[in-house]
Amino acid sequence: MSDYSVINPYNDEVIKEITYTSRAETQQILKRVVKGQQIIANMTPYERSQVLMKLAELLERDKNKIAQQITLEMGKTLTDSLIEMDRAITTVKTSSYEALRIYGEVIPTDIASLRRDKKGIVEHFPVGVVLAITPFNFPINLSVHKIGPAIAAGNAVLFKPGPQNILSGQMLTNLCWEAGMSPDYFQIINPDIPVLSELVASPDIQCISFTGGVVAARAIAKNAGIKKLLFELGGNDPLIVMPDGDIDLAVKTAVNQRFWTAGQRCTASKKVFLHEKVYEEFKKKLVAASINLKIGDPTKGETIVGPVVNKKAADEVMRRIEQAVKAGAKVLLGNKREGNIIYPTILENVPASCDLVKEETFGPVIPLISFKDIEEVIEQVNSSSFGLQAGVFTQNLQTIKLLFKKLEVGALAVNDGPGFRAEHIPFGGVKNSGLGREGVAYAIREMSYLKTLIL
Repeated sequence: MSDYSVINPYNDEVIKEITYTSRAETQQILKRVVKGQQIIANMTPYERSQVLMKLAELLERDKNKIAQQITLEMGKTLTDSLIEMDRAITTVKTSSYEALRIYGEVIPTDIASLRRDKKGIVEHFPVGVVLAITPFNFPINLSVHKIGPAIAAGNAVLFKPGPQNILSGQMLTNLCWEAGMSPDYFQIINPDIPVLSELVASPDIQCISFTGGVVAARAIAKNAGIKKLLFELGGNDPLIVMPDGDIDLAVKTAVNQRFWTAGQRCTASKKVFLHEKVYEEFKKKLVAASINLKIGDPTKGETIVGPVVNKKAADEVMRRIEQAVKAGAKVLLGNKREGNIIYPTILENVPASCDLVKEETFGPVIPLISFKDIEEVIEQVNSSSFGLQAGVFTQNLQTIKLLFKKLEVGALAVNDGPGFRAEHIPFGGVKNSGLGREGVAYAIREMSYLKTLIL
């Protein structure tokens, strides 16, 4: 008997019936990787680098097949899924390179006031077993953002993909094994919440790298005990457009970073702050750029906006739109639903108390907010419980410096949107947006510990 069904969000057809990994099997797998961790710890950095480079080659080989599976599982357009695969290949290659750059340092002790003729040799060591818990929206790239650095650092990995993505997760796992990662130190699991909670609390897990929601992160933190926690959580990310900004580029960025992936990105441009001098121009151009976007079957190459991940998600997005409209918001475009597809929606005059702007909304909806003074924007952005990324379009260096200093976020993208991410730079937020940093080299440090030899 199955425990749940993987359902195609576009047509609600059952893709496959799935059974959870049992408590006994989960414990057996954990014991195996705990023992097997010494295998990868004893591999040279070069050997680990070669395995990762082989994985990148295999992902390139199978990227079309895996992209199709991603699209079937979570409704992302095929074009978007292929972009994700290209990014995943880059992430794994970067992990391969960084495996060769895990350097320590030598610190002379006689620089202190008390002269001691010694040197401290500091090196990075693997923490042990990393539990990688990944979300539905970028099932391959966000997974290799955890797996790649963990393997590069010499850790064993328990890979727990989102339930909706268990099939693409298994495809990735098979490629990891084919690349040379031993099942003794790399395994996939799919337990239910009670069994996963027990696993989180296990002292045999030394690091948990989790991407997902705040509620789940708090539950993990409560159960985890003393171990490394890396949380990449949500965001309520602002896109800010100043009078001297490139309006056409800002409009293109807003469309790309909010309507692609049906708005289901933690870094999507979820609130667009427009200076009053450019508000009307931006609004007209945004509606014009959005009105003819191809909507529908995500397997078709020309489709830009497909469904959100499931009916529950679609219901919640529509509830928030309806709440805003009832509170006085004006619909400029959209507010239409077909099955799990939410048509690109643009609103203005959304009250700040509405969930649409107060909380993270995972759907293709853009609320427009007019402002006169940049300090208003800073105050509104910082009043959020989230602080992931922000974007600003301006040519004014003073404005850039002010926002960089005062905005409570993990990154500020200039003349780009909050959705900017490169696989090798630090990524993560503050407040409810997370703990620690991804970005391959930075994740390697998070998944290591320092040991010092005094000579």
